[in-house]
Order: sequence, then C-alpha cells, then structure tokens
Amino acid sequence: MVKPIASAAAFAAVLSTAALASEVRAPEDVLQELIDNHESAYLTQSEQNIMMMPDNAALWTADEGKELFLEKRGPNNVSLETCDLGKGPGVVDGAYVELPRFFEDTGRVMDLESRLIYCMTTIQGFAPDDPAVKSRHGTDSDMMKLQTYIASRSSGLPWNPPLDHPLEQAMRDAGEALFYRRAGTSDFSCATCHTNTGNRIRASVLPNINAPHEWTKAISWPAYRVGHQQVRSSNHRVRGCYWQMRQPQSIPGSDAAIALMSYWTDAARGQPAILPDMKR
Repeated sequence: MVKPIASAAAFAAVLSTAALASEVRAPEDVLQELIDNHESAYLTQSEQNIMMMPDNAALWTADEGKELFLEKRGPNNVSLETCDLGKGPGVVDGAYVELPRFFEDTGRVMDLESRLIYCMTTIQGFAPDDPAVKSRHGTDSDMMKLQTYIASRSSGLPWNPPLDHPLEQAMRDAGEALFYRRAGTSDFSCATCHTNTGNRIRASVLPNINAPHEWTKAISWPAYRVGHQQVRSSNHRVRGCYWQMRQPQSIPGSDAAIALMSYWTDAARGQPAILPDMKR
C-alpha cells in the first residue's frame, strides 16, 4: 500500500526535485548551445574534445560516484543519503550549482569537497586521514567519484550560489579581492589572465570572467583533463593556477579557497553548468 505524502510542503519538495531532474541536461548539449549562441575562440578551441564529449570518461566516474553515494560504508555502515548538500538530506539534483553556501550545522560557508568530508566523517564515521577521505584529486579517489556524480546532477542548470547569509556575501567579496590580488615573484593575479578576451598561454585560449558564456565552462569542474588522463576537481584547478602564478599553494577547504570559488561561481550566475566537462 502506498503511503500518502505527509504534508503539502513535502509534496512540493517532491515536485521540485522531480522538476530539477527533468532539467538536467547532457553536458555536450549544454556546450553546443553555448557555441551556437556565442562566438568564442575559448569555447571552440578543441574540436577533438567537443567530438569526444558524449564519450567523456568522467561519465563513468559519475556512475561510480552514484554507487558510492548509495553504498553503506565506513565504521557506521551507512550511506550518504542523509547528507545535506544544501537542498535537504540526500538531495543531489541542483545542489552543486548552489555551492558554496552557508551551513547552519557547521557555521561555515562550504564548497562541495569540504561538505562531503564533513558528511563522510560525521555520518559514515570515516577518520579524516582515512584514504576514502584523504585521497581527493584523481579519478580513482572516492572523493572525485562522489564529486563528479553530485556535480553531474546539475548539468544544464544555472549557477545560483546563495548570497543571503552575511558570511556568504563576505566570502564572495573576499574571493573577488583574491582574484584581483597581485602577488608572488611574477606579480600575477587571476585577473592577469582572465579579464580580457583572446589571452593565451601558448596554444591555450583563456576564458574571460567578464564573458559569462566563457566563464561557465571555465568553472565547470569536475572535468576530465585529457592531458592528465584524470578527472580533476575545482580545488585541483585552483591549486594549479596558483602554481602557475608562482604563488603559495591553495589549501582545499580553507576559507581562501572557498572564497575564490564563491566569487568565480557568482561571476557565472545564470549561465548553464557543463558537468562533467572535458578540458585540455
């Protein structure tokens, strides 16, 4: 016998989740629509990647991540179905495009990686130094599989990080300051490369943060990096950028790393996410 839904609010939540699921789109379709609507050397710079998008190896990683999300694991032998990513326990559809965000239970603004670590340690009982938690950046890591699955359930949805809480606004503003802050031996900032159209590093066309149709692809991580033959995360990209600027390495989960992601996600607000993407 089917149980009735307990309340109108619960019924509305079910309908909302179903509507989001129907809006999730294949990443290759999202990218092609952007290409059709905008002239951009950045979006079209890799014809091979565009052709391979339907067979993106990261899609397998997402499938493995779904299995991990539902599997009972850790010392507590439970799944992550009670993990609240911002839209309610176990809800993944549309969650990623609304991160980073403030979480009452931690009193912090968190990105997907830091939130997953919190759920894996508090719900499943993993120790912080357990390989399931500590290994984070390669295709074979549990963290990368989980992130890719959760992100894939936001493909085609518009970036919409909340800015209602004072800490969300503060983190976004701090991220903007970091984006434009010049430092290091080369006196570079993120803005050095990413505030003009047509900038290049060797053969690579760089995205312009002031062109949202380009910036949405730039921040669409996790993504399969063909040159690495690995699926990589947002934190891995931030770390790589700071290395290229010859600045100290970004620390995943730090306020600085999350602030930068808060700003760059806000800069793509309203644009459709391409998840998982393929990068050079």
